[in-house]
Amino acid sequence: MLDTRDSPIPSPALLKVLDGAVDLHVHSGPSPFPRRLDHVEASYDAARINMRAILIKSHHHNTVMDLLAMKELLKDAPTPAFGGVALNSEVGGVNPSAVAVAIQMGGRAVWGPTVSAGQHIRAHSHDDGFPTAGSNLEEKEETIWAEDGTVSPEAVRVTQLVAEAGIMLSGGHLDADSMKALFATAQENGVRRLLLHHPDFIVNASEGDVEEMLRYGAYVEHEMSMYHPAVPAPGFPIQQLVDWIERVGPERTVIDSDLGQKTNPLPVDGYIYVIQQLLDHGVKEKDVRQMICRNTAFLLGLEESA
Repeated sequence: MLDTRDSPIPSPALLKVLDGAVDLHVHSGPSPFPRRLDHVEASYDAARINMRAILIKSHHHNTVMDLLAMKELLKDAPTPAFGGVALNSEVGGVNPSAVAVAIQMGGRAVWGPTVSAGQHIRAHSHDDGFPTAGSNLEEKEETIWAEDGTVSPEAVRVTQLVAEAGIMLSGGHLDADSMKALFATAQENGVRRLLLHHPDFIVNASEGDVEEMLRYGAYVEHEMSMYHPAVPAPGFPIQQLVDWIERVGPERTVIDSDLGQKTNPLPVDGYIYVIQQLLDHGVKEKDVRQMICRNTAFLLGLEESA
């Protein structure tokens, strides 16, 4: 049973803003990393604010398998949960076969390399407790590039499969140049749902990089975990998020939790804190709902059933 006794209680006004949110970045378990809640508990957590859906992300495996294995436990769960696959070395890297399996099983998202991306490995080369390539998981670096410097045939095929299925493609933790090349290829092949994670953390994309990815049709995601005072790193000030929203615009900005880790707040606790902070800093309610309800629903493919 999920323990929410220490969780904040949102005001009725805040509940109205949060109603129908879609979280595209939930780190519930099972996972090789310690998790505070499993996928069933994540569904019940999301119901505290009447979320429309959640997307379960793992760095290490196809989460659609988890959800199908938990089908009986999830059948009465209040919030629909969806899954996908991240293209790290545990699934063979940038592997069209892993993507095809996830899609056939009902996956709604493909993430580019995260913990296996060279950018991630360099960012976490110090001992900060975040396993990287060379850890006891036997990970290795993965790339979208072929030896001749072009986008690899495998990466091209991944974008084709994503386009055919009409699902979301995230750039993961790739460096900006790799992500731009992946998104350009994805756009050429008809991918409609593209997502850039935390451009100011690990990815370290410049304003010019972000502008280019926006031209490819990407949305820019920011994570509540990075703005919550109970999460030690990176500990960004809320004004940084407000500045991003003003720079990119709410119509192309996405805010998700990136929570579920053992020592961090519950995902919904992230929503309660960060969204209230945005409202207190002058972000309009309609803009908040654009970022947490409408944009996220589109990326998860829910707009057609709205």
